[in-house]
Amino acid sequence: MTAPTQDPGLDAGYDPTGAPHTADEVRSSSVGELLRQVTTDLSTLLRQEVELAKAEIRQEGRKAGRAAGLFGGAGFGGYMVALFLSLALWAGLSNVLDAGWAALIVAVLWGALTAVLYSLAKQHARRVRGLRQTNDSVQRIPDALKPHPEGVTR
Repeated sequence: MTAPTQDPGLDAGYDPTGAPHTADEVRSSSVGELLRQVTTDLSTLLRQEVELAKAEIRQEGRKAGRAAGLFGGAGFGGYMVALFLSLALWAGLSNVLDAGWAALIVAVLWGALTAVLYSLAKQHARRVRGLRQTNDSVQRIPDALKPHPEGVTR
């Protein structure tokens, strides 16, 4: 097994600072060399964008996973409390009203609460931020591919 000596995308003419080549350097390069450099740069750029997206997804996924687990536990606890409070309310109302009417009143109260919670959940779902850095970075790619007026003339 051999250890890699150099990244395959880097060569002797590669400038890691990202500084553009001078007009003389570009003029003296062959079309094949220029295409190879562009292909290498695009490949590197796409790999970096994929890695950025993966890192953001992992980071946001961990946060969402923890929150989902905690919400799940709180939801189950809340469900049990609501169940027993509903049964107590139903039993209490059935002392004054018929049991059927008491159950209907409890169901209507739960329906109203459900509508309010759904409305709040919908508002909060709109605030999910997504992958901002990846999105911003990918949107800048077409600008990087456009020729610049101060660039090389043929």
